[in-house]
Amino acid sequence: MPLDWAATQNNLGTALFRLGERESGTARLEEAVAAYRAALEEQTRDRVPLAWATTRNNLSAALKALGERESGTAHLGEAVAAYRATLEEQTRDRVPLAWAAAQHNLGGALLTLGERESGTAHLEEAITAYRAALQERTRDRVPLAWAATQLGLGNAFERLAERESGTARLEEAVGAYHAALQEWSRDRVPLQWAATQNNLGNALETLGERESRTARLEEAVAAYRAALEEWTRERAPLDWAGTQNNLGDALRALGERESGTTPLEEAVVAFDKYLTVTEVAWPQTWVQQVRSHRDKTRAEIAQRWATK
Repeated sequence: MPLDWAATQNNLGTALFRLGERESGTARLEEAVAAYRAALEEQTRDRVPLAWATTRNNLSAALKALGERESGTAHLGEAVAAYRATLEEQTRDRVPLAWAAAQHNLGGALLTLGERESGTAHLEEAITAYRAALQERTRDRVPLAWAATQLGLGNAFERLAERESGTARLEEAVGAYHAALQEWSRDRVPLQWAATQNNLGNALETLGERESRTARLEEAVAAYRAALEEWTRERAPLDWAGTQNNLGDALRALGERESGTTPLEEAVVAFDKYLTVTEVAWPQTWVQQVRSHRDKTRAEIAQRWATK
């Protein structure tokens, strides 16, 4: 039976995809893509439109995961096309929450694609997709999914803000992260809460650097310190180290606008904590950059003490 065969291929693809998510290579993900494509040879849109849309959605997820592990954009472009094809059958009128999920996933693929390109078109399309998802993924109906889409929207705004000089996009990113934290609470999803606090800190830090006041930098410091309450060295050493570096950057920026040395001294401590984990774990160019920031901060502290 061809449709039974296709259903089995789809199930095989899902099993391979789950396996591929837990492995570091791409072989299982490539096999998942092949299985989904095989299923689509029989699960055609004309014959079984909703099954076709489901398998297209599964194919999209595998292509997106594959694209995230590669340096190019080919698989991400295919994922975007597959999600858009899915939306031709998984319409808002027919299956509103499935439509919203596909819009959310489309936003994620467009965001990753946009991060690898110099233009802003795909980032703006990601924002459009996330906003579309939120039309059905409401806080009342699906609070955790709503929060996940708010996080994606915040990420898209933040990436877009990096390519612009103003603060409007950053303000929107901060608003989206704060919204996500209303449902992604520390008690409910501690690690997601920490990740969102870290992203909030990033947006606040960039916002603070573009303003003359120190309030946003102080908020960034608070957000990073909140993230570190759950992203501990024991539980998530690389996330802990990365957030220590972010904290150091924010404290350094804050210290440059103040006459004392306390924030600068705290920045040195944060940079040193980063280096205890990442000396051998991360690319040497990153490590050298952080070491340079720490040494310049130490020099600034010494200069301030010398002129007192």
